[in-house]
Amino acid sequence: MDSIRQVSVGIACCVAVVFGSRAAARGADAPGEQGHPNVLIIMADDCTYNDLPAYGGKNAKTPHLDKLAAESLVFNRAYLCEAMCQPCRAELYSGRFPLNNGCAWNHSASRPTITSMPQQLGALGYRVGLAGKLHVQPQQAFPFEHVDGFDSNCVRSPTQPHDTQSVRKFIGEKGPFCLVVALVEPHVPWVMGDASQYPPRQIKLPPNIADTPLTRESYGRYLAEITYMDGQVGELLEVLEQSGRAADTLVLFSSEQGSQFPGCKWTNWDTGVHTALMARWPGQVAAGTRSDAIVQYADVLPTLIEAAGGKASPELDGRSFLPVLKGKSAKHRELAFGVHNNVPEGPPYPVRTVTNGQFRYIRNLRPEEIYIERHLMGRRGDGRLNNAYWATWVWAASDKPDIYNLVRRYTRRPAEHLYHTAEDPYELKNLADDPQYAAIKTELSQQLDRWMESQGDPGAAVDTTDALEAAKRGEHLHGQSKAAGKKSPAARDGR
Repeated sequence: MDSIRQVSVGIACCVAVVFGSRAAARGADAPGEQGHPNVLIIMADDCTYNDLPAYGGKNAKTPHLDKLAAESLVFNRAYLCEAMCQPCRAELYSGRFPLNNGCAWNHSASRPTITSMPQQLGALGYRVGLAGKLHVQPQQAFPFEHVDGFDSNCVRSPTQPHDTQSVRKFIGEKGPFCLVVALVEPHVPWVMGDASQYPPRQIKLPPNIADTPLTRESYGRYLAEITYMDGQVGELLEVLEQSGRAADTLVLFSSEQGSQFPGCKWTNWDTGVHTALMARWPGQVAAGTRSDAIVQYADVLPTLIEAAGGKASPELDGRSFLPVLKGKSAKHRELAFGVHNNVPEGPPYPVRTVTNGQFRYIRNLRPEEIYIERHLMGRRGDGRLNNAYWATWVWAASDKPDIYNLVRRYTRRPAEHLYHTAEDPYELKNLADDPQYAAIKTELSQQLDRWMESQGDPGAAVDTTDALEAAKRGEHLHGQSKAAGKKSPAARDGR
């Protein structure tokens, strides 16, 4: 029974921080009486952050997220460490970077000895639950209380109908809660929503996406799923409002990693690892504001722990950005880091990255290889897990130089990239060989070296089938447990 309670506490922290005075009125324990929030975390699935209008998107219709952004502090520079479903969720829930928590590949497993939201927030009196997509292992490390109502399978076609009855019940129970609602849109297959709202010829494609007719049709279906997801966000926020606990709840919305288009998901480019993050907490967080503070997924759990009246362990990679939420600080991290291990999504192609919010440095550890992602380049081309549009990019590359450059950018990469992301948000101009930027490239490269050492990251050796299979068995070959004592506070905090 205690483990079930801990699970529900962890999930509630992910979905929203809903704790304060109204929780006390309902008979909540000490944390609520002290004004600590409940938590509601709402996650999209494979949604490129700047496809949302709140981040400059030109196409998607998202009235509920637009309203939430107007009521929130919107983070301009929020990042996850690895642009894949399982590693980024393990980072979010554990407060640890991929090699430290153990989940550095998709379809793998974290270390069975780590603790996550359910245990950490459960110890502070929270019920922690999760509705929708879990996609983390093993169960003993992530013992969320299961909450019904939302499909847990991101590749089901179509997505199962959803209802909010169980979410309403979970939120309505006495005591502080943390609830994560992990939606499965707009993950492929793009079959939900009304694609007729997005006529292909009217879509304004981003410059990192090749303009072919099939790409436009696929993009329209992706946009329809974003709008469908936005409707679910609206329903969840309405349930929270009807519960009478909205005023005491910290709501976090994240878009997760980039979409399943070339250069987004499964990459360390900005459109892969940059995520939307909105935070609404009435009376505590200034509405309608934006922050350039650099934050990472690993920072969310320490933030929730502090908001709940606890103190995060120094063993976590993340650190609390509660001062940013409350307007007491405009800065958090100096740097944000990222990794990519391509196995089992394709042949080995390990990548590491670091950004200071203005410039991004990317290091490809096996630049002699070509990059292959088997789902995006799928042979069936049925538009479900695999996509037919990639072949149209390759075909058009013969006589369209701009599309050839995008195909080459994706498949043949140099050892180093440097981008002035603040001026080149789609990172199309590589400055790595420009002498004008040699100093910033050297500085970021050295910072990346320090961080990799702090994480016990040997580099290319991580991106192997042997390392993946060992992790599945709970016998992790690399990472922080193999590098005891090497993690400095500066490396942990991104300095």
